[in-house]
Amino acid sequence: MLDTTPLTRAVDHFADRLRAAPQSRLQRGAAAEALGLARELALRTQRVEDPAGEPREMPDAGMFAAADQITVAAHDLALVLKDEGELAEAVRLVAEAQKRAGV
Repeated sequence: MLDTTPLTRAVDHFADRLRAAPQSRLQRGAAAEALGLARELALRTQRVEDPAGEPREMPDAGMFAAADQITVAAHDLALVLKDEGELAEAVRLVAEAQKRAGV
């Protein structure tokens, strides 16, 4: 079984930083960056679970829900990752999104 601890740690750190961020930072793009990440992670999960299915986009639940959305999406993805390469790619996506979000 694949140890997905690096992914859950990275996304939990990003989510904690989002929760601690001031509203002004969330409005300046941190929440939008997090939503984009959540959507990408959810899409990757859907592709594994139902490759022939029509992808569904994660809804925008508002800037204060962005931390929860990335957490849920990452934990879902962690359940379907198949190898270290996919895990490393997911961790990289989280790190890059956090850097762009500025939190």
